[in-house]
Amino acid sequence: MAWPDFPLAFFPVAVLAVLLTGIAKGGFGAGSGGLAVPIMSIFILPAEAAGIMLPILCAMDLFGVHAYRGRWSARHLRIMLPGAMLGIAAGGFAFGTLPVNAIRLLLGLIAVTFALNRWFSISERIARHLSANERVPGTAAGVFWGTLSGFTSTLAHAGGPPFAVYMLAQKLDKTSLVATSVLFFLVTNYTKLVPYALLGQLNHANLAASLLFAPLAPLGIWLGVWLHRRVSEQAFYQVSYTLLFATGLKLIADAILR
Repeated sequence: MAWPDFPLAFFPVAVLAVLLTGIAKGGFGAGSGGLAVPIMSIFILPAEAAGIMLPILCAMDLFGVHAYRGRWSARHLRIMLPGAMLGIAAGGFAFGTLPVNAIRLLLGLIAVTFALNRWFSISERIARHLSANERVPGTAAGVFWGTLSGFTSTLAHAGGPPFAVYMLAQKLDKTSLVATSVLFFLVTNYTKLVPYALLGQLNHANLAASLLFAPLAPLGIWLGVWLHRRVSEQAFYQVSYTLLFATGLKLIADAILR
């Protein structure tokens, strides 16, 4: 298997990205894959960064599905997953046709938007507005937000905020919400293997890098469990999203100035 020919500075950054992803999944109820791809894309091509992270995320998803098996809402999955498939197709088309700097710009905009979303609770406010109506958002809304989630997930492994807008408005209990999220992103991530493979993002070099960093995934999850009772969720995400915001600005600047 070919050894990845990446800049030396990429490797410590990738270690940090994978560990943060595992820590978030293991201790704070969500994945930070949305941070991993942008920060890695500062040093390598965005398509390569996404290709390296996908097998690692697929492995992590198996743990979550096992933990929440049978507790998800099949009805909501049937609504959102068809939209996610459309979003994955659109994201694959973007990776295959847009120039590298256009992808960097999209990643930067996604990173900055998601950081602002976290700080100002935009998705939660939209969800509260939608849930204030007597009728919860229906099928058309689910397909729309599922499509957006699939698109941002394909480009940056960051489909959480669009997913949350629709699902938080459904007023499910916490366990059902988390379980539905876990299965939704497992199906989404494994479906993304198809366009990634067709576009060459799962080539030998990227897979070698995935194998190199894969042992960090369970270590990150263990660290997340350990930190869960020692570090507040607010403090962890303040650091993570500050880094995401700065990374997004760097990608936007690189895309414009290169």
